[in-house]
Amino acid sequence: MGLTRRWRAAEGAGVCVELLVVCVVLNLSPVCCIKVSAPEEIHAVRGETVILSCSFSSTTRVTSLLSIDWNFRPQSGGLAHTFFHFSSVAYHPEDGYFKGRVKWAGSLSAGDASIQLLNASLSDNGTYSCSVRNPPYDVHGQPSQTLLTVTPKKLSLRLSDVALLLVFILVPSGLTALVLMSRILCPCCSPVQKSYNLTHHSPIEVTDGEDYGYKQPPAKQRTFTCYELYCLDHEDDYYFQHHKHHVEPVAESQC
Repeated sequence: MGLTRRWRAAEGAGVCVELLVVCVVLNLSPVCCIKVSAPEEIHAVRGETVILSCSFSSTTRVTSLLSIDWNFRPQSGGLAHTFFHFSSVAYHPEDGYFKGRVKWAGSLSAGDASIQLLNASLSDNGTYSCSVRNPPYDVHGQPSQTLLTVTPKKLSLRLSDVALLLVFILVPSGLTALVLMSRILCPCCSPVQKSYNLTHHSPIEVTDGEDYGYKQPPAKQRTFTCYELYCLDHEDDYYFQHHKHHVEPVAESQC
């Protein structure tokens, strides 16, 4: 009788010890914090594809229960909302301005939870947060925060070697060829031809002073009357006769 009581008491004590051990084990089970990291700032140009990077590290093996959430808070303010969710498969946004512009770009085995944002716009400016949970233990990780800044595309003018060749060689050559062709096809437009036309006239062209068969004499040319012409002829005859008388004796003396 007493032995039975002792056995039952020992059995009850053993059960209590076992329960105590189970409670201690459950209380000491590691509920760890998963580590999530991402760049603080990302700069992009409108129209580009932006990679929103996010990496995580867990102290336990990654299971099929792992889940990833991407949230967005606009730069203008407002509440954050989830636009992408991953749990075994990717759940892309079905409405809003993120529709059709988000792609899964991560790898669970590599600890990568990154996504791609296609055709970035100025409306995408804001804060993006990435949160990762790996049940049953790694579920208390702090989400990462990334500030995305999208700027308009700047117009840039870059002159290549071919462009420099066109500007400094072909363009002046083309202008010179056009000037030469214009002078050939239209001689009257040539400055040399214009100066020639101003100083030369056609034999049949009537100029000022030639109307009715009269032509004005040059300013330095003197006009002679009929009497003066007669006197000049008489003087020429006298000079010729006088010069002849003086020349003949000289010729005879030389002989």
